[in-house]
Amino acid sequence: MRFRVLCGVAVLVAASVFALTGRWPWRRIRSEPMQVSAFRMAPAEPPLVETRDTLRRGETVSTLFARHGLSDQDVGGLARVLDLRRLRSGLVFHLRKTAEDSVPQEIAVRTGPEQRVRLQRVADGWAARTEAIRWQPQVIRAEGSIDNSLYEALDASIGDDVLKGPERQRLAWDIADVFAWQVDFTRDMQSGDKFRLAIERLVSDEGEVRFGRLLAAELKVNGKTLTAFRFVSGEAAAFYDREGKSLRRSFLRAPLEFRNVSSGFSSARLHPILGILRRHEGTDYAAPPGTAVLAASDGVVLRAGWAGGYGNLVELKHKNGITTRYGHLRSFGSSIHVGSEVLQGQVVGFVGSTGLASGPHLHYEFRVDGVPRDPTKVQVGGGKPIDPNLRPAFELERDRLTAVLDGTVPPTIAAMPSAPTPVATAN
Repeated sequence: MRFRVLCGVAVLVAASVFALTGRWPWRRIRSEPMQVSAFRMAPAEPPLVETRDTLRRGETVSTLFARHGLSDQDVGGLARVLDLRRLRSGLVFHLRKTAEDSVPQEIAVRTGPEQRVRLQRVADGWAARTEAIRWQPQVIRAEGSIDNSLYEALDASIGDDVLKGPERQRLAWDIADVFAWQVDFTRDMQSGDKFRLAIERLVSDEGEVRFGRLLAAELKVNGKTLTAFRFVSGEAAAFYDREGKSLRRSFLRAPLEFRNVSSGFSSARLHPILGILRRHEGTDYAAPPGTAVLAASDGVVLRAGWAGGYGNLVELKHKNGITTRYGHLRSFGSSIHVGSEVLQGQVVGFVGSTGLASGPHLHYEFRVDGVPRDPTKVQVGGGKPIDPNLRPAFELERDRLTAVLDGTVPPTIAAMPSAPTPVATAN
């Protein structure tokens, strides 16, 4: 009891001291204020709005940039990675900015199938960089029948979702080039002839599709089966038949890249200018003026000049008593003069309408010992066979592509060796 009284007195005394002095009579434990770190969320970046603009015919990049509030100094960022003089109309520029900005913060333009240029605004101007467009190869199988022409057959067999029209046209040209030694696509193919193809198409990471290359083909023409397989040796690629013989011959079947035959070899025809029947000792190829004319084979120039009804004429001498003539030329190729040596595929002249010609075309003659012959019926030797050391690799590739043509190969086998790709079928 006495202890409780003493404790109560002590408390009263302490309270009195605190009331008079403002201090506690004993040492207090000091309490430091708690440091609280407040978490602050970073403000969200405002979304970028994209505008597309096309470089119009006859205008410069500066004009296009000015439409979006950009100055000539801004053009300099693009000039660091591009030759602006080579930019052509039709290029689409993607310009991105926020709703608050008056000028774009990012600019991108596709300058070609393989490249995109991107600009991004930085403190001291623009940071420019180029980006490679990645194209993934895919193997496509197609088959069909000829009704009227190869072009129409490909259009009927391969839809736009597989290859667009211009890409199918490129495919047709490649097929004609590969089989140029064996098939005249303007005369030989008939209704009911069939084809099977293994094609490589390329798909970009943006979903664009374009034709890559022809890998293998099988044609059934007039009951005869012809095959072609692409085979790469080192950095060179060529086409071979099933036995490994090159499809390349010592003479080009047609001396033009654009093969549009208007008149075949015949013993008599109505001359378009003279209006009389006379022997036509060659083949006429209708083509636009200025189309390059190619040497059919290696040879030496016998004549290069004016030759009466032939107009401007180039005549070449080849091995085994063979000569070729190229008439109605508008002009001659560089370094083409009497005595000069030419290589197969070298430009000897350009299509014109000189001499007795009703319009621009090439008159092509093939002569053996001075006698005009139909080049489609002259045997000029078989193709060079594949190197024996490469035959095992060729046969492996041939069998792989044959399985693609047959439609029996799994996707992982049909894929290109560098990267597995799926196989689709177009019917």
